[in-house]
Amino acid sequence: MSDRFTVTALTEIDGYADQGRPLWHMIRSALGVEAFGINAWTATADGQEVIGEHDEIGQGAGRHEELYVVVNGRARFTLDGEEVEAAAGTVVHVPVPTVRRSAVGDAGTTILVIGGRRGEAFEVSPWEYSAEALRFWPTGDWERAIAVLLRQHVEHPENAGVLYNLACAEARFGRTDDALEHLQQAIELEPRFLDNAKDDGDLASIRENERFPG
Repeated sequence: MSDRFTVTALTEIDGYADQGRPLWHMIRSALGVEAFGINAWTATADGQEVIGEHDEIGQGAGRHEELYVVVNGRARFTLDGEEVEAAAGTVVHVPVPTVRRSAVGDAGTTILVIGGRRGEAFEVSPWEYSAEALRFWPTGDWERAIAVLLRQHVEHPENAGVLYNLACAEARFGRTDDALEHLQQAIELEPRFLDNAKDDGDLASIRENERFPG
């Protein structure tokens, strides 16, 4: 380890997994990568969706060209409805942002993902700004989650995902007024969050408040 390079094992990189979901290895943020996007996911159960179905043009997407590498295990990719079996060592290149893609694998299957926009300086995908704080959800460390999300909000004030997750963490921590304010701001930026808020367990403590959107 030095200030010129880093050598580490993928298993040692900071990450988290919600119950029933794959483990996210936060390679880009943990190592401070700024030139391109890079993360990895490891399935925690057989038949699990390792790469959630998405394209790169929807809400929270970065319009990235993406490269997937099956590091170990075996995955089944679905690319615009076409299924592709991918053993360890397989490389799947998706240059077109509109392609719908997902991947399923058994426990232990790890998929490395690299992405960025062609011809442009790299920018972090909007989803990743707020997702950095989600590793504190399993431990209930709401103060640390709020600190991360407040920092992200200052840097990216128009990111609705950051505001929504900030409201969730604040509601969990008992900061009702802050949670209601940030939830309203998130919905004003992206109305789709109104539907999310109606049954999100993180917001249960403030749902009966007269200021709750709806």
